[in-house]
Order: sequence, then C-alpha cells, then structure tokens
Amino acid sequence: MILDHLGVPIVLAPLAGGPTTPQLAAAVANAGGLGFLAAGYLTASALAEQIRQARELTTGTLGVNVFVPGGGAADRGPVTEYAALLAAEAQQAGVELGEPRFEDDDWDAKLALLTADRMPVTSFTFGCPEPAVIKALQTAGSEVWVTVTTPAEAVMAADAGADVLVVQGSEAGGHRGSFIDDPADDASGGFGLLSLLQLVRSRTSRPVVAAGGISTGAAVAAVLAAGAAAAQIGTAFLRCPEAGTSQVQRAAVASATPTAMTRAFTGRNARGIRNRLMDGYSAPAAYPEVHYLTAPLRAAGRRSEDPDLVNLWAGQTHELSRELPAADLVAGLARDARASLAAASRRLGT
Repeated sequence: MILDHLGVPIVLAPLAGGPTTPQLAAAVANAGGLGFLAAGYLTASALAEQIRQARELTTGTLGVNVFVPGGGAADRGPVTEYAALLAAEAQQAGVELGEPRFEDDDWDAKLALLTADRMPVTSFTFGCPEPAVIKALQTAGSEVWVTVTTPAEAVMAADAGADVLVVQGSEAGGHRGSFIDDPADDASGGFGLLSLLQLVRSRTSRPVVAAGGISTGAAVAAVLAAGAAAAQIGTAFLRCPEAGTSQVQRAAVASATPTAMTRAFTGRNARGIRNRLMDGYSAPAAYPEVHYLTAPLRAAGRRSEDPDLVNLWAGQTHELSRELPAADLVAGLARDARASLAAASRRLGT
C-alpha cells in the first residue's frame, strides 16, 4: 500500500484547471508526501507531458486524478435560459459566452495512457469507475483511489474494488466528488469531514484518506486520530510559488471572505469564495455544459483580475493559507501535527 511508504501522511489534492502543476506535485513528493497531477480538462497528450515533466523533477510518489464522465448531455433548455441571464455579464466583460457542450474529458484515451504507463496511484472523482476499469489499472500496477462524499458511495466504491477511499467532507474547496450531482441533495448540506470519516470507517475496512478544510498541522493530527491514513490538502497549497494559481485567486484565498456552494460557474456543485456572480446567479445542474458556457467570462476575469467573474474555488479554512514553498508547507504541517498529537496524548494522561 502506497500510504504505508510515504515519508509524511500528506497528499496534495488534485487541483484541476491550472493550480496543479508538475512543479507543485513534484515538490510535495520530494517532501515525502504524495503529489497528484490533475487530469481534468486536459487532453491525454497534455496529461502525458505533465507526467513526463513531474517525473523529471522527482523520484517520489506521484498520482493522477481523473474525472469520471457523467451519464450524458444535459437538457438544453435550462442551459439556454442560463446563457440568456449571463449575456449582459459577457457583454460588460467584452467577451462572448462559450458554446455549451457535453464531452467525456478524453476518458478512454486517459485510461489507455494510465494503463500503458502506470502511475503509483490513479484516483477518480465525480463517480466510481466500472470494476473492469479498476481491475485493469490494478493489473497494470496502479493503486485505485475513489473520492466519496457519503457512506453509501464509500460502500459502492469498496464493492467495485477500490484500494483506498478519499473521504471528502463538505468543507472542501472546489467541486464535490459526488457520484451524482443532484440538486435535491443540496438541502442537507452534505456530511462534514469528521462525521463522514466515522461513518465510512464503520461500514468498510478500506483505508481512507481525509479531505476537506485541512489547512493546519492540528487538522492533520485530527483526521489521523480519527482513523485516516493520510490527509489530502488542496487549498493550503494554492499560494505556494510552485502552484499555477491565478493572481486573482491568490488574493482571494488570502482574504477572510466566506465560502459557499454554487453551480454558477460549471453547472456542478462546488465550494468557492463568495463573489457577485456566485451570489447573483443560479445555474442548472448541467456539467460540463455550463463549464464551457462560462469559460470565456472566467478567463476575462482572470485577465482583468476581477474577482467577481472568477470561480474562486477554496475550502472553508482558506484564510489560514500561507505563501511559502510547498516543501516548507509539508514540513510545517507534519511538525505541527506531531506536536498536536503529543499535546492531545498529554491531555489524556498518557
């Protein structure tokens, strides 16, 4: 099991859309953690190039995260209505909205790549692959991790043959890893990480990696004490110099502005720092159609550094992030986690 051989139980969360770079993944791996590359939104050939670059920078442990495609194209009507609502925003930004479309994110080609040129870990989000896909990757020599957001999803992933479950609490930044993005589930707010960890561990014996709102060594210690084999951390790495995070997002992450859940930018539920577009618009559950629709608007916001037009993905504890090299961040998290566990042990009188 890869988790048994990491120098520190810290996993870089796959940050699709730009923040994850080969340099960031390699820096985390060189520091003793697991560095993930994010395959989302990349072609298979672009992913292959990122893998090549990362391997040149580290002999440490690397993984690749892949989006599981949805079941099919969304209803065109609600997407067209949403485009009409955004038309004035696009005109003011001086761009045209993108063409909504459904695609599978180069699914087959990425699986072929990762089966032929195996990575130590292949993880999935937005669903659980078929058992045959999991078995093929395992036969090629890769561990398979599946992101889960409910106890039921955890059981499904374990039954499909996943080696490790990445347990994502509702505190996490970015897209929810839910198998189905159902607006009917929004009212519940989802499971917080500590609750989800306990419930998942009561239903399956698979190793778990904890994700969501982990920005300090004390939080790393907390999830390890709750039974996680490692902590997966994303938002805390957004301000590292190795990250490809845009300047407008770096500034927002450093603020204390609260987060909220939204579909406004991509049509899939995600947590980001609140801004005008998020607060002013409600999109249909239509991913990736809405993602492509709003892409030019978001790009314009990044160019002009207008935070109200950009999907500022971040977890609930983003204000605790710091601007320092990834290796220093990993070392500091591990040091503080050890101190927190020792302090907890003293409080228990042992």
